[in-house]
Amino acid sequence: MKKKIGVYVCHCGGNISDYVDVEKVRAEIEKDESVFLSKTTMFACADSNQKDMVTDIAEKQLDGAVVASCSPTLHLLTFSAVAERAGLNKYNYIHANIREQASWAHSDDKVGATEKAIQIVKAAVAKVKRSNALEPFRVAATNAVAVVGAGIAGLRSAIQLAESGAQVYLIEREFFVGGRVAQWDDLFVSDETGKELITRLYDKAMNHKNITLFTGAEIIENSGSVGNISLKVRISPRHIKLNCNEGNLGKAIEVCPVVVPDKFNFNITTRKAIYHNFPGEYPQLPVIDIENCTRCGECEKVCENVDFSQKDEFLNIKVGSVLLATGFDPYEPKNDEFGYKTIDNVVTLPQFKRLVHYCDDKLVYKGKEVKNVAYIYCVGSRQVDGDNKYCSRYCCTAAIHAAITAKKKYKDLYNFHFNRGIRTYGKQEVLYDESSRLGDIYLQSFEDHPPVVSKDGDKTIVTINDILTADKTLEVEADLVVLVTGMVPRQDNSIGSLLKIPKGRDNFFNEIHMKLRPVETVIDGVTIAGASQGPKNIMESMNSSLAAATKSFSLIASGELSLSPTIAKIDVDNCQWCGKCDDACPFNALAKTDVNGKVVAVVNESVCKGCGMCMPVCPSNAIELIGYTDNQIESMIDALVSTD
Repeated sequence: MKKKIGVYVCHCGGNISDYVDVEKVRAEIEKDESVFLSKTTMFACADSNQKDMVTDIAEKQLDGAVVASCSPTLHLLTFSAVAERAGLNKYNYIHANIREQASWAHSDDKVGATEKAIQIVKAAVAKVKRSNALEPFRVAATNAVAVVGAGIAGLRSAIQLAESGAQVYLIEREFFVGGRVAQWDDLFVSDETGKELITRLYDKAMNHKNITLFTGAEIIENSGSVGNISLKVRISPRHIKLNCNEGNLGKAIEVCPVVVPDKFNFNITTRKAIYHNFPGEYPQLPVIDIENCTRCGECEKVCENVDFSQKDEFLNIKVGSVLLATGFDPYEPKNDEFGYKTIDNVVTLPQFKRLVHYCDDKLVYKGKEVKNVAYIYCVGSRQVDGDNKYCSRYCCTAAIHAAITAKKKYKDLYNFHFNRGIRTYGKQEVLYDESSRLGDIYLQSFEDHPPVVSKDGDKTIVTINDILTADKTLEVEADLVVLVTGMVPRQDNSIGSLLKIPKGRDNFFNEIHMKLRPVETVIDGVTIAGASQGPKNIMESMNSSLAAATKSFSLIASGELSLSPTIAKIDVDNCQWCGKCDDACPFNALAKTDVNGKVVAVVNESVCKGCGMCMPVCPSNAIELIGYTDNQIESMIDALVSTD
């Protein structure tokens, strides 16, 4: 039992003290004979208070500490580190949440909030009295990282990891690298094309001895835990031999009779079943679209490098960490959403950008020259009735940049921007200024009164109640309507389900905390980067990829990992294997073993996450959670219900 416990009650700058009488909490807690020191502080997490805590713990030789403040999600690690700096085992520190659980939850009842806060802190003191000094488990860590996705974020992450000294397996499901950025021409700020940027990163990655690239590859199985993760990768064949004759391959593409919509160009063009998206794309080896190929044999007649005998290959790799950079999909409008697929001259912004790429002297769509272009913003973002409530952040900039590019290329073009408020933040504001100077017209509506696209004979009319002209109803006859679509999560993102990565309300991968742990997930050893965790532009994706790479490498850099000792513990005397704990465990951390002729459960310490799912299903109560023993939890319950 601890006898010298320090308790710190935080004001949280008013977030707590406005509704909880923190001085009363302190006064009540210091009545406990085990509480040697009791203080209030304006900001417990401030550097000054952290230094005071270190001094208190060290000089007064405290054997336990409690901070009553905000959620442990925010600052449990902060104060655990304070304890360690002071020489106190961090598992003798307990965090009490009196902000979310008392102050904020009961802001209409200050007396009740104060009483609840007192009980919460008493429970924390009761637990720390019975806490033990624990030491982390140490396991060997494999100095390798699997980077899933070879778009802009994946390539940049792979380079950073390789330069740090890790072995990198770069796994791309598509047959070509580059992701969405490879589909774009001139990029804002740098005026570099997306293809040039990808080429530069690809060359740097492929020239590094620590990076191995797999295309047409997908992770289908995983096992193990952080530091030692085993992955099974399926590699689909290209059905083209290496070191092939380019001339003969060109002939094979020419004679191929199969023509399908080209997804790379968002279906505004077509391609053959043997294809390469664009000259200079990497890897520089075509692929046969086996799903659409009819096996007619025409390609084999003119090219000896076609090889339909190639089969799926399977590769087993071991890594210490996994970095997910799986990107996004552009929002696909529903049928008749702003006339999409029901009015023949309505396209999405990605389609428009590819259209501008292919049209030289005049902008032509379906045989008609385009003079007036109407851009409708926030299609698939900031939805009033749909699921996508978020702003996709990049769309305004992308639309204005595309409009400027088109205006400069086709001098007699007129751009009309139907928006709900332009969000070109930071340096991107210069685009809005340039667009305005070029004569683009901006019309604005409220969220619940979006513009309407209609057909009047052979004319396409866009109507809006423009709040910039005092709600006047304005109409524009558009030759082309461009739907400025936002970002949505990848439609097929099976790797997330395989690795059990949680998703947020927006269905993107969810980080632990957007400020304190912005690229970590609750699955140890798995980090996320780029637009897989939410809408980002290229610069933001690059920054998050560097953060994720740094975090992934920090896990494996020393060659060993410290794992939390808060795991399940089996009492072999009481255990009689029934398998219920194994069925309940979501991490497959339990198995049966023989101990002196008796079959009992055993815990894989490197896999167990300490979730406690196994404990309530054990019929003989043979499982305890280290750090959350029955004795500790029962003492907390007693403290919560006590009226002393």
